[in-house]
Amino acid sequence: LLILGETGVGKELIARTLHNSSRRSKGPFVDVNCAAIPTDQLEAEMFGVAKGAATGVLERPGKFRLAQGGTLLLDEIGDMPLDLQAKLLRAIQEKEIQPVGSAPMPVDIRVVTATNTDLLQRIEQGRFRRDLYFRIAGFALHVPALRDRRDDIAALVESFLREFARECRKSIRGITLKALRILTDYDWPGNVRELEHEVRRLAYLCPDGEAVDSSMLSPHIL
Repeated sequence: LLILGETGVGKELIARTLHNSSRRSKGPFVDVNCAAIPTDQLEAEMFGVAKGAATGVLERPGKFRLAQGGTLLLDEIGDMPLDLQAKLLRAIQEKEIQPVGSAPMPVDIRVVTATNTDLLQRIEQGRFRRDLYFRIAGFALHVPALRDRRDDIAALVESFLREFARECRKSIRGITLKALRILTDYDWPGNVRELEHEVRRLAYLCPDGEAVDSSMLSPHIL
C-alpha cells in the first residue's frame, strides 16, 4: 500500500488504522521516516547490524526485524537514496533482509509506504526506481488536503477541543459560529496537523467556562 498526500494530512494515522484493522493487529506497528535519518545510517536503521560487524559495534535489530509479524511504515519513501532503494526492493521481493555484517534472514511483515512527493516525477528525474514504485504501489491511496474537505473541519475542531480541554483541565463551551467560519474558510497549508496545533493554542487561551471566539484566533488565520 502506498499512501499519498501533503504533509500533515494524516498519512501515519491512516497507516495505523489499517494496521489495527488487519490480521496483523496483534503484531507491532513500526514507522521510520526515511527523510529524517542521515543517509549513512539509514541502511543500519532499516536492516540492522550484526554484533561485531565492526570494532566495538553492538547488535542492532533494525526496523524490519522490529516489525516482525506486524506492519512497517516507510514514511517519506521518496527521499530514500537510490542505492538503498535497490536493497529495499530485494527485501520486499525475497521477504528477507541482510543486516550489516550478517547472513540473510527471513522477515514476515506488511510494508506500507507514504510520501508527499510525486514519485512518477522522481522516476522521470532518475531519483526513484521504477521497479520499486510498481512493487510498493500495489494499491495507492490518495489523502486529500484539508482545504479540499472543509466539511471535516467542524468535526475535527470539536474533537481537538475536547482533547485539549482535558489536557489543560478546562471546561470549554465550544466555539462561536464566527470563529468556526473563519477556521473553515482558511486554506490550512499545514493541513490537519496545523489545525490541531491551532486548536491546542485556542484551548490554552480560552478562559475556563467560556467558548472560543474569533478574537483568540492566530493573526495569520484572521
